[in-house]
Amino acid sequence: MRSAAKYIWIILIVAFVGSFLLYETSGLAGRAPVTTTTSIATVNGEEILLTAWQNAVTALEQERSQQTGNAITLDERQQLEERAFNELVTELLLQQEYKRRGITVTDDEILQAARLAPPPQAMQSPDLQTDGKFDIQKYQRFLSSPLARQSGALAGLEAYYRTEIPKQKLFDQVASGAYITDERLWQMYRDRHDSATVSYVVLSTAALTDTAVTVTDAEISAFYDRNKKRFERPGRAVVSLLTVTRAITAADSADAKRRIDAIRTEIAGGAKFEDVAKRSSTDTVSGANGGALGKGGKGRFTPKFEEAAYALKVGELSQPVLTPFGWHLIRVDARQGDTLDLRHILVNIAQSDSSATRTDRRADSLASKAGSQDDPKAFDAAAKQLGLTAASAVVLEKEPLSFAGRYVPSVSAWAFSGVRAGETSDLFDSPDAYYLARLDSLTKGGLAPLAEVKGDIRRRLARDKRVEKLRPIGEQLARAARASSLEAVAADGARLREGPKARPLKRALVPQHLLDRGREEHSASAVPAVGASAEGR
Repeated sequence: MRSAAKYIWIILIVAFVGSFLLYETSGLAGRAPVTTTTSIATVNGEEILLTAWQNAVTALEQERSQQTGNAITLDERQQLEERAFNELVTELLLQQEYKRRGITVTDDEILQAARLAPPPQAMQSPDLQTDGKFDIQKYQRFLSSPLARQSGALAGLEAYYRTEIPKQKLFDQVASGAYITDERLWQMYRDRHDSATVSYVVLSTAALTDTAVTVTDAEISAFYDRNKKRFERPGRAVVSLLTVTRAITAADSADAKRRIDAIRTEIAGGAKFEDVAKRSSTDTVSGANGGALGKGGKGRFTPKFEEAAYALKVGELSQPVLTPFGWHLIRVDARQGDTLDLRHILVNIAQSDSSATRTDRRADSLASKAGSQDDPKAFDAAAKQLGLTAASAVVLEKEPLSFAGRYVPSVSAWAFSGVRAGETSDLFDSPDAYYLARLDSLTKGGLAPLAEVKGDIRRRLARDKRVEKLRPIGEQLARAARASSLEAVAADGARLREGPKARPLKRALVPQHLLDRGREEHSASAVPAVGASAEGR
């Protein structure tokens, strides 16, 4: 188990470093000039350079853009920056662990793995399948073809296995040193399957008034000083938001239905589903894989989609299915019980070219009149001229903005990027609408002032003191319950309640001596204010 614990600590270190070192140990905090040789982190004495991080961010941005077909929002860029940093730290920690353990990878190991253990992406490629299943002979023929080298596939496979094989070796070393004793297995089984019915007596603080306890300013200050992390607050911004909605008309809906009908006619006429999905599906992620959604059971999709999918026979093409995402064509490639291997083609319901042009012109007009302005009045004037209504929204630092049930891209990241109150943003684009924001106020994050949280602390301490006043009464009731029963105590005026039947015991929360006493006496006490009877099952 100690060997396994070392691997766990690697993961914990990554989480810690990812949230601390980027800001604290580099010039990025504004403490030193930032250059291409700036070190943004030091991990066990080895540096991660700014250029490596920037290159990793760029690669992730390109990957995201290819998957979604959309430009990266400011919110997404923040997420990708953090992800890139964490991945760099993880890789460096792994390389250090490989070196410490003497883990290496040879060319022969890479060749063997490439031929006999294809990566998941290859196994999901429609071009390497026969009758809907991965064909390893097709895959191996591809590896031997000139196309594999010319397309860069071989270089990509080599990089993949040089990363994955050492990870597997590390896992094997860790797993070989991990074991669980029979005693621990038995304890785990009991923790999962033992249950109890619990009765308890309730003592309420409602009978004690606030005048029964006194909380001094010194006590409040001491609590504040001991618990400062509890009072840290994220930054908070108030923005005004103008929205130019991409309104969907009845004509737009009818056009989407015509397109899905035409696609179905094409496939029914002999066109290959996978080829049409690549060309026509607006779900670009699955479309790139011939519409493949993978294998899985129920609960993966919206009810309408799932109902239609489970009504199909293997190989059958569905009629058009309407869901909140648009119109779908579904095909089941394989079925085993409730597990389906599915493909689909999606045609989302979007604005027609003429509708989109009108919306784009209105959004461009808004951007020219009020975008990136220092004068807050320009925002109000543009709203009036274009007949738009400004809405107020509260944005929390590092939290994407949701407004009226929709995600609003980039506004949160922009509001905390150093802009001043009164400034307006660029025009931000989303599939549903265009947005333009004005920063009305900004409260920096950090430790809340004592004056701001003093009332909350006073109420917390007063509640704790009232509970303490009940402790002697609870201890007296516990002694009485042990001498007789909880029912007898309840008969004297205390309230008796019974907990859930057959609730699994959490031994970390229930003292062992209490459980033992419950089995011996069928009654026990929980100090200070609870009596309980527990019967193990």
